[in-house]
Amino acid sequence: MDNPEVKRAHLLGVGLDNEDGHKRITKAEEFSIVGGSEETHGRMTETVLKTFEDIKRDGKSLASVEPQHLSDLLDKNRPS
Repeated sequence: MDNPEVKRAHLLGVGLDNEDGHKRITKAEEFSIVGGSEETHGRMTETVLKTFEDIKRDGKSLASVEPQHLSDLLDKNRPS
């Protein structure tokens, strides 16, 4: 049985600009990215992977990161 005191978190990214009919899904333990064009899906994946590298480097998990800090990390890691 799960421990009710253990915080869990999962980040979900949804791309809405898919016009080629492909179904794109990238899943990991703490995030899922679905949909989007090839370019959008790739950019979202790159952003999330870099963000999780920063979170891990700080010795934290997604569940322990404050929402504003997560937002700041996602903005920082978004490809230009």
